Amino acid sequence: MSHMISKSVSLLLLLFATVFTAIAVTPATEGTVLYIISPQDGDVVSNPVRVQFGLRGMGVAPAGIDKPKTGHHHLLIDVTAMPMMDKPLPSDDKHRHFGGGQTEVDLTLSPGKHTLQLVLGDMNHVPFSPPIMSEKITISVK
Repeated sequence: MSHMISKSVSLLLLLFATVFTAIAVTPATEGTVLYIISPQDGDVVSNPVRVQFGLRGMGVAPAGIDKPKTGHHHLLIDVTAMPMMDKPLPSDDKHRHFGGGQTEVDLTLSPGKHTLQLVLGDMNHVPFSPPIMSEKITISVK
């Protein structure tokens, strides 16, 4: 009997873990374009580097705000392998979140070449489906 109870409890815990870790992916609005206004690909820049984000076809809203056809920006800096696109984006020095609805940032980057790319996240920091991403640009910092 205790074996059956133990097995039932294990299955119940697995079910709860599955339900609470599943995050719905928000469908992308067709025709949305995400882009970096400045700097432009190939630019040579000095610190601080002002990066301005552009979005056409959707609006910008802070993270946690459930408003249709809106998202918020995530800036990927020198990322070589894209993060999982069906989970919340990581938050670290290479994956910068702008959950307040910001549309630009001043960065201090080390001298040399750097890549920048934007990914639009939904209210839960999860990329839309299909992902809405800018082209990756390369800049050089003096």
